[in-house]
Amino acid sequence: MKEQSVTLRLDGVTKRFGDFTAVEDLGFEVRCGRVFGFLGPNGAGKTTTIRMIVGITAPDEGSIEIFGRPFATGSQDRIGYLPEERGLYKKMKVADQLRYFAALKGVGRKEADARIDYWLGRMKLAEWKNKKTTDLSKGMSQKIQFISTVLHDPELLILDEPFSGLDPVNVEFMIEVVSELKEQHKTIIFSTHLMETAERLCDDIILINKARKVLSGTLREVKESYGSNLIALRAEGTGKVIDDPALVAKATTHSDETIVVMADGVDEQKLLRTLVANGARVSKFEKIEPSLNDIFIEKVSE
Repeated sequence: MKEQSVTLRLDGVTKRFGDFTAVEDLGFEVRCGRVFGFLGPNGAGKTTTIRMIVGITAPDEGSIEIFGRPFATGSQDRIGYLPEERGLYKKMKVADQLRYFAALKGVGRKEADARIDYWLGRMKLAEWKNKKTTDLSKGMSQKIQFISTVLHDPELLILDEPFSGLDPVNVEFMIEVVSELKEQHKTIIFSTHLMETAERLCDDIILINKARKVLSGTLREVKESYGSNLIALRAEGTGKVIDDPALVAKATTHSDETIVVMADGVDEQKLLRTLVANGARVSKFEKIEPSLNDIFIEKVSE
């Protein structure tokens, strides 16, 4: 991998708070122009790691390089950080807050106003420009804070649980906006414990649990490493076939289909032939790959 293709590199990073180790011997790379999923359950150490990346706190051990060098004050203007714990100034108008945040990142008034108008329009909040924060719903407030994160046109975006608290319609909308930023070749670190959303957005992932790395790689590599011994089955009259441990290691019934984990070494066609031979009426028999959520649950439960 060429040096200039890496936006962020962590090597052997450890952070302790007294006797508690929040992050232990963590290392990974984030490549330019890609969406990097920083995944893990609540309390795994994701937010602590992000705080070290943006310079809020320092690692006790290990090193962090961003844009090819150790973190420096000037790096902050090239980063847009949306923290999980968010807040706006309650008595300020939306436009005034955004101008203030833009000024902190060195964006001039005229340019800031043009960008504010663009982003308020894109977020469907143009009519709220001169409203106070207290007039906004929670979802609107989150969109305003997202605007403050991207207003200075950063090279690297770090989004910590960006969709928490949003309704399904706004989640879909924000996924669309993040996808547009990806098309602009922004490097995006996307921290979440929502695997379905991560699976839709991420090129590369790392999963951490209890302060340590559990797995990492491209999304395709991670999924392929878990094989493809899963079958989505919809059938009537499966009888005892699905309960036969010689054929099926595990079967999980959902609302209208059953997800079957094949026994080791068993070809899926053998299962299909056995079902038909036993009189089952099969309307769906599809070989599928594990979802990121399946992998997440398995690794976190180990």
